[in-house]
Amino acid sequence: MRIAILCHMHHPIAEPYEGGTEAHTAMLADGLVARGHDVTLFAKEGSATAARSYPLVPRDFEFTRIASPLVRKQQRGFLAEAVYHSISIIRQQDFDLVINNSLSALPYTHLRGVPMMTILHTPPTLADVTAVLVNPAWVPDPQHSYVTVSETNAASWRGMLPEVQVVHNGIDLDRWDVPSNPTPRRAVWAARITPEKGLHLAIDAARLASRSLDFVGPIAHEDYFATEIVPRLGPDVRYLGHLSHSELPAFLSTGEVFVASPLWAEPFGLSAIEAMMTGTPVAALPNGALVELVPPRAGTIASAVTATALAAAIVSAASCNREAVRATAAEFSLDRMLDGYERVLEELVQPAAGSEERTLSA
Repeated sequence: MRIAILCHMHHPIAEPYEGGTEAHTAMLADGLVARGHDVTLFAKEGSATAARSYPLVPRDFEFTRIASPLVRKQQRGFLAEAVYHSISIIRQQDFDLVINNSLSALPYTHLRGVPMMTILHTPPTLADVTAVLVNPAWVPDPQHSYVTVSETNAASWRGMLPEVQVVHNGIDLDRWDVPSNPTPRRAVWAARITPEKGLHLAIDAARLASRSLDFVGPIAHEDYFATEIVPRLGPDVRYLGHLSHSELPAFLSTGEVFVASPLWAEPFGLSAIEAMMTGTPVAALPNGALVELVPPRAGTIASAVTATALAAAIVSAASCNREAVRATAAEFSLDRMLDGYERVLEELVQPAAGSEERTLSA
């Protein structure tokens, strides 16, 4: 199949990944190519996957989260123009279908009549997208399917969309299946460093639980890092930088416990699954899909969104059997994820194939 993947263009799809969406897009593109599909990735310059790349945004473009309203408007306009240009190219070329992995509202309205699977990576908090979906004039395209990464996130979208299927995120199990090398009484944390990821609360909880904490990730919010994180650093709290995907398994395997501290409705929690595959149990706040993904044998969900409750979860999770933790993560394989997506794509293509009886065979 000839597949176009339309992804968001804030960051390149390349290591070290900015976050879970970028890592997911890379795994999706590489996995579909490995299965014999002809894949073109419409992305920011500098993206590096097995798919053919069509760069739409220059590498030196930086989306600034903290900026004046005028600058933010200009940035959004520039990114929207890049998505619009991508859509124009997709319509001109003979793609069998589109995978919409973007955060843009344009595919919902400008790719009508084109078989498309949209993967919803966030709760319905994107104002431009929700404005389209709640508009009485908008009618869902019968050639469009909607998929999200957890039952928790699906529930938040089902009031706006006709049907939302669930395909859990997956990981390359071989990459993360590394020997466990936990450091006693040391916790680990990995994510984008932004307020909604709750690193400050994770630090406070680790200290209450008498654990040291090592954390890694891109500093996506400079002011937050300077005001909330730097004052909390010390011999027992260390920032180890933004690691590549190849460096993360060894880092996560050193944790007695992995701390997941989202202060928003986390749609999935890819880093928690990655940590579990290294054998590291998870202590998590009860937000979003983490409640769905972390059973008692793999970790502990805090009883409340407080440092005290998370500290108790850290102490509890540390007693989990690491092989049981690893077995839980093994249920979230990349192959299982790709199988789920291919089933949805097949449903999209078969009605359009008509008498030719086209299938997903490459």
